[in-house]
Amino acid sequence: MAEIAPLHGLRYDEKKAGDIKDLVTPPYDVIDPTAQEQYYERNPYNIIRLEYGLKYPNDNEANNRYTRAAGFFSQWQKNGVLQAEGKPAIYLYRQKFSVDGKTLTRSGIICRVKLEPYEKGVVLPHEETMPKHKADRYALMTACGANFSPVFGIYSDRQRSIDLMLDDFTQNTPPGTGFTDEWGHSHSLWVIDTPDLLQKIQKQMKPLQIFIADGHHRYETALKFARDNPTIAGADHLMMTLVNLYDPGLVILPTHRLITKSNLAQNQLIAALQEDFLVEGIQTSNAASIAGLLSDMAKLNEDEGIKDGQVFGLYLGNGLLYSLKLRDSSIIDSKMPADRSKAWRSLDVSVLQKLIFENILGIGMEELAGGEIVQYTRDAGEAMSKVDDGSHGMAFLMNPTLIPEVTEVAANGEKMPQKSTFFYPKLITGLVINKF
Repeated sequence: MAEIAPLHGLRYDEKKAGDIKDLVTPPYDVIDPTAQEQYYERNPYNIIRLEYGLKYPNDNEANNRYTRAAGFFSQWQKNGVLQAEGKPAIYLYRQKFSVDGKTLTRSGIICRVKLEPYEKGVVLPHEETMPKHKADRYALMTACGANFSPVFGIYSDRQRSIDLMLDDFTQNTPPGTGFTDEWGHSHSLWVIDTPDLLQKIQKQMKPLQIFIADGHHRYETALKFARDNPTIAGADHLMMTLVNLYDPGLVILPTHRLITKSNLAQNQLIAALQEDFLVEGIQTSNAASIAGLLSDMAKLNEDEGIKDGQVFGLYLGNGLLYSLKLRDSSIIDSKMPADRSKAWRSLDVSVLQKLIFENILGIGMEELAGGEIVQYTRDAGEAMSKVDDGSHGMAFLMNPTLIPEVTEVAANGEKMPQKSTFFYPKLITGLVINKF
């Protein structure tokens, strides 16, 4: 089902551009204005100038972040800063990182994937998207004719046949590129251009489905670009990094919700919550202990992919935390949307959005899409600090979405609420570029 292909990847020539660690960035959607400026200053050839360029007050149709990206992209190819791979290749990409005191390694392959509409069931989404983000990516793709950052996809291979082939390959082959980033994560990249191994990997991927883990906006943008530009060679494929569902380094972290304002007084909010939730007040200011509490209450077992019930933390400031646990699973059947699957209705993020955001706080899809009332962070401590400093009214602290939940909802042809997952760590942008 999944058609993958090698690419003549464009990669930095470090002799001309400088150290690779000074040339790459995280994905554009996690870069704030301060970090954007820092990446600009780090190296004049940093990928930020292509992937997420600065805006200026005098920008116009002829001179803007997209036209400037196209200019840099063309110039860097002409002067050899970016050079094309000599032979078509697939790239093995490994990240070594720590989370919750454990050191893990996650492996993926960077390749081209044939674009398929979701309804074909070959590539499946799991999250909703927002139009304004797709418009930005479309303008960049139109100006430059390339993918600068890979979409993150996962596939299910219980026997880990591709992983084992790649393990054999790396035993005798050192990485072509390796570095440690600003967060202490190590990155290694191998170039796989042996025709026999490439064919074996393609054959193993052929019967599999791909689930989009991160990059829904970029995938949907690429689909539209391919439909709009059928004569552009290579536009019908998208660069992706594919990771096995059974990779021991595949990790999802929770994404916490911040509410900027509410018309409900705290006592009214608690009273309304008690209709559907068991509400218990806990005095704490320790984000780590809160995470443990929520996990214990849900009897969460990430390794086994199981949990017992929907559990949230509600932080209202000054160390005052409430634990919220759904009173009974029958509430899901009686109050969650009947036109959705049981898997979707049982998601923590779905229960939060319907029973609390919509039913109690009056926050519907339009308010969510606006991005002003509900904001997101993966750092529980940051969420609590923003409530304490008065900039936000409350924070909902979450358990992570489990990988089996992601794949089951996607396989049903459904999409989770926005920001349901945070696959950690993010893929690095700038190791490989796919030019159409």
